[in-house]
Amino acid sequence: MKKLLLGNAAVARGAYEAGVNVVASYPGTPSTEITEEIVKFGEIYAEWSPNEKVAAEVAIGASIAGGRAMSCMKHVGLNVMADPVFTVSYIGVNGGLVFCVADDPGMHSSQNEQDSRHYAKASKIMMLEPADSAECKEYTKMAFDLSEKFDTPAFIRLSTRVSHSQSLVELGERKAVPVKPYEKNIPKHVMMPAMAIKRHVVVEERIEALREFAESSEINTIEENGSKIGVITAGIAYVYAKEALGDKADFLKLGMVYPLPRKKIADFAKKYDKVYVIEELDPVIEEECRAMGLEVLGKDLFTLLGEYTPEMIKKVILGEKPAEKIMPAENIPVRPPVMCAGCPHRGTFYVLKKLGLVVSGDIGCYTLGAALPLQSVDTTICMGASVSAAHGMAKAQGAEFNKKLVSVIGDSTFMHSGITGLIDIVYNKGNNTVIILDNSITGMTGHQDNPTTGYTIRGEETKQVNLIALCKACGIDHVTVCDPFNIKEFEKVVKTEVEREEPSVIIAQRPCALLKSVKYTGHCTISDNCKNCKMCMKLGCPAITLKEGKVVIDSTQCNGCGLCVNVCPFEAIVKEED
Repeated sequence: MKKLLLGNAAVARGAYEAGVNVVASYPGTPSTEITEEIVKFGEIYAEWSPNEKVAAEVAIGASIAGGRAMSCMKHVGLNVMADPVFTVSYIGVNGGLVFCVADDPGMHSSQNEQDSRHYAKASKIMMLEPADSAECKEYTKMAFDLSEKFDTPAFIRLSTRVSHSQSLVELGERKAVPVKPYEKNIPKHVMMPAMAIKRHVVVEERIEALREFAESSEINTIEENGSKIGVITAGIAYVYAKEALGDKADFLKLGMVYPLPRKKIADFAKKYDKVYVIEELDPVIEEECRAMGLEVLGKDLFTLLGEYTPEMIKKVILGEKPAEKIMPAENIPVRPPVMCAGCPHRGTFYVLKKLGLVVSGDIGCYTLGAALPLQSVDTTICMGASVSAAHGMAKAQGAEFNKKLVSVIGDSTFMHSGITGLIDIVYNKGNNTVIILDNSITGMTGHQDNPTTGYTIRGEETKQVNLIALCKACGIDHVTVCDPFNIKEFEKVVKTEVEREEPSVIIAQRPCALLKSVKYTGHCTISDNCKNCKMCMKLGCPAITLKEGKVVIDSTQCNGCGLCVNVCPFEAIVKEED
């Protein structure tokens, strides 16, 4: 039976058919749906781990114990899990072990463009790169088999377009793969220097064996059309190149992007007048070709930035100008990213902007606090950095700077990597105020549960981390819980805490407006008392706009959260029930 599947769903299906036992991940767009799809298969143990490093370690442990295991993450999540990944390259596997990493060319939902193929080369771990959903399923199954055959972890590299595009997939049955026996093996599993030195030899031998496999494997294919133009490509870039060039070029499509089949590449390249390497982001394949002495055309013609398109490839190689775009008769209204109507973070950022504080920000929906009109967030670096970066800012600027400075971090991100920063502040006698934005869910990636919600990935009740007790256990004596929609009280709390001579935590507690359990009703409207002071416009709520110079509230967007009612100095905004 064939079914139309997202690339991410196809990876999940491939893992299921391969007989995977354990899947541990942390949500991150564009990889999140892989693990969400895995949950639909009751035979597989699945979890949201507190962060990607923990997820990798869970999967590694499952593999050592003999089960087939997988961990999925976005490209920056691979940075977090790099430590165990590099070491498990030396250890190898017992049960098959696969890491699925989704890159984000174009930065649709990421803070950088990062090419994960560098990790494959640096860690000396095999990497496969599918081009569509059918290959996502088949390559995942193949990755588990190759992992066990060559005693190696395996990477599957996805990209946003592969992860979130749909194509037909042939569904198969689940393979019954018994859990292998666990055997004590100190030289293989204990990576202290004396053992690791010997395992490094094994790793180098393994890479050569994989390179030989790549030369003959059908995963690396040649398509001949009798052209004098040769194209070496992989993944989604192959799809674009194929659409752009059709039978006007011959193709070497690489399904295994590390290690590369050098002989196959060299034999292919010598047949053509011109050879183009088409790959998104960094010149990984191109540099390998040049190191082999091959004359290829690549990043000297194609950009290092963002996503490619068939039109771009057609223009570069065939010299054809893109067709003129058909523009609408009227300009389409601009819709910039914005926090949702009713977002609990809006009250927090309104107060922080009003107080003129420096805000060390983090990764989450609340990063949008940097956008107009709030413009409250000063820095965003990576998960958890809001806490530790603020500590560094205060140490550089001096003690008084703490009275102008706060960190903001979501509840899920705090569990991910904010706790260690908080401990650092206490241990090293810092004096920072940390605001935990507790919206009762992992919001940015689509409402996944986390250790603070009290539910597992399958919706089962579990122990709920008590943020107050946790912060106090870290050494924070002053922990205050406050509703950020109670503007006056929240402002008072923030003023008090930043003036303290010791570190403190404010838990800004209000659930995400999009949760099913949140039952806002009615909508807000402007009364005749309005002085048109535009104070409500400072909230940046998408439901509040200007029309002919007057403030209006769009009842189709307003969900009746009431924040604007609390902000209006003239009591000109009233809430009406539908």
